[in-house]
Amino acid sequence: MKKKYPFLEGAIPIEFISEIIQSHTHDNNIGGHSIFLGQVRADIIEEKEVEGIEFTSYQEMAIEKLIQIRKEIFTKYDLLCMHVHHSLGLVKKGGVCLFVFTSSKHRKPAILACDELVERIKKELPIWGKEIFSDSSYQWKENKQ
Repeated sequence: MKKKYPFLEGAIPIEFISEIIQSHTHDNNIGGHSIFLGQVRADIIEEKEVEGIEFTSYQEMAIEKLIQIRKEIFTKYDLLCMHVHHSLGLVKKGGVCLFVFTSSKHRKPAILACDELVERIKKELPIWGKEIFSDSSYQWKENKQ
């Protein structure tokens, strides 16, 4: 697993997610966490099944924009911690491609911050997904809500 914050090559391993969650169990100030896992679906589009999504990004711009979003979210919500990781390269159906984790003293700020982070990542970060079909054809993915 090659990593260049916030990007990971390929699917985000469940062990990686588990380690991050486990590392926060010793912080006695945290009262709530919110977690979002984005997973590649095996959608059927025009009678073809999605086998995976190949993610690309303008990494420097995405990192700069994510730093800005993080600052704004930390200012808006009373958070103690935030993690954001997104896949690059091919993620096969069933694989996790986005991991967002927020922590706060109380559940509400963590939940609201996590939700806003996911929405802003989808709308503002220069990350693109190419859906790869079972017949090796592809199409660029549209972000939907």
